[in-house]
Amino acid sequence: MICVSLGRARHKRMIAEHQYLVDQGAELVELRLDFIGRAVNLRRLIENRPGPVVVTCRRREDGGRWMKSEQERLMLLRSAIAAGVEYVDIEADVASQIPRYGTTKRVISYHKFSDTPEEIEEIAAAMAEEDADIVKLATMATTFSDNIRMLNMVKNAKQPTIGICMGEIGMITRILGERVGSPFTYATYSVDKKLAPGQLNWKEMTELYRYKQINKDTELFGVIADPVANNYSPMIFNTAFYDQELNARFLPFRVPHDDLHKFMQSIRELQISGVSIASPHKEPALEYCTQAESSASGIGAVNTMISQGKDNLGYNTDYRASMDCISEVLNLKKDVEKPMQGVSVLVLGSGSIAKAIAWGLRQRGADVTLAARTLDKTQVLAAEIGCRVVEWSQRHEVKINLLVNATPVGMHPDVDSSPYDAAKMNQFLVVFDTVFHPESTLLVKYAKQNGCRLITGVDMFVRQAAYQYKLFTGRDAPIPVIRKKIKDATSSVRWN
Repeated sequence: MICVSLGRARHKRMIAEHQYLVDQGAELVELRLDFIGRAVNLRRLIENRPGPVVVTCRRREDGGRWMKSEQERLMLLRSAIAAGVEYVDIEADVASQIPRYGTTKRVISYHKFSDTPEEIEEIAAAMAEEDADIVKLATMATTFSDNIRMLNMVKNAKQPTIGICMGEIGMITRILGERVGSPFTYATYSVDKKLAPGQLNWKEMTELYRYKQINKDTELFGVIADPVANNYSPMIFNTAFYDQELNARFLPFRVPHDDLHKFMQSIRELQISGVSIASPHKEPALEYCTQAESSASGIGAVNTMISQGKDNLGYNTDYRASMDCISEVLNLKKDVEKPMQGVSVLVLGSGSIAKAIAWGLRQRGADVTLAARTLDKTQVLAAEIGCRVVEWSQRHEVKINLLVNATPVGMHPDVDSSPYDAAKMNQFLVVFDTVFHPESTLLVKYAKQNGCRLITGVDMFVRQAAYQYKLFTGRDAPIPVIRKKIKDATSSVRWN
């Protein structure tokens, strides 16, 4: 069950949103009394409530907004119990001051915003002794292993327990609560009203992750990145899973650069079948692969890992997808060893995608030149691949047949920038922009104006996602569904 948290300054707004949520199918709503701007009229909020509630009045030290006296706060909680609300949230240190009465269930809570203590099992056990119906711990995740400890604590608890790791690192504890036996989890009403760090909104929980349908048989996949909140992969893959009626979920795993080893140690404990790997982990993740396809080894980076038994299998679908896109536009012969012999290419960028594309082009015999703002890094990359380098300021002086933009220039919100001048383009040039948000970048617009043949970032994104989907599920991806979803998402605001 999902408990949707409501925090509004006005009674009227909170009542209206409560009614709306119930009309939309919300089963439980948390009324955050500490958000009310004036004197709290408890009777007005709960007398004609449309559905079950958790009444909460959070102190400032626990992440709340309560500004009045502690005695007034405790009196509000006692009054809610006397009025017979379904649940009241009571902090563990004041639980003895608020006696049980009637049918109201007691959620005994603990919050820590700095870290996740080592002794969370002992803390939860002590809280259960405070006449708790439900124990709730909300702590800050500082490493990925905090999530594992919290989920295991909930799974092994003798008392019904909610265990949440706050922050972006801890998002998966909110999504997997039902799977480990949590009586409910928390979501916020809307994108702009997050009441706790890392809290997901109700629509994401119900439509994107389908929280209530996650069970022990649900196969888990995800993307590891830092940051991860704005990554489109969960939206794309979950939509594809639902289209093919698979009991699978694709989750966001925020893994800081220096925490990758802890995530890799947790893959089997979390029963993760496969991951998409994004920045900054594509190169270091190769070290955790027991086997890797030759292209991934040659590039020195993976963007996909499949967990099979004790093995981690590594792949680079950025490489596969980009080469497919280029081969199709140039109509390259498949039975030729060096099909791009004599083709001159300028690759802009020095990151993992630039490396994958440049390596693939060199394998096919293309004459590749690299240009990026960080000359030293670009020279190292060129030496590894075996290609030329020009300074960023000299990029327009190279005579080319194919231009590849593997930089973020032109990506939302920097939509008014192009990494290459329109005046240097002509109808004989092929332009490949790996930026997919938006699809119609300024570079793409310039290319269209000059009659260039085009490969867009959406073309590449869809192909690499389809390759990953096949690796994850063994099935052909629903490509039209994926293409429509990414186009819809990048032509409007992010999922909200």
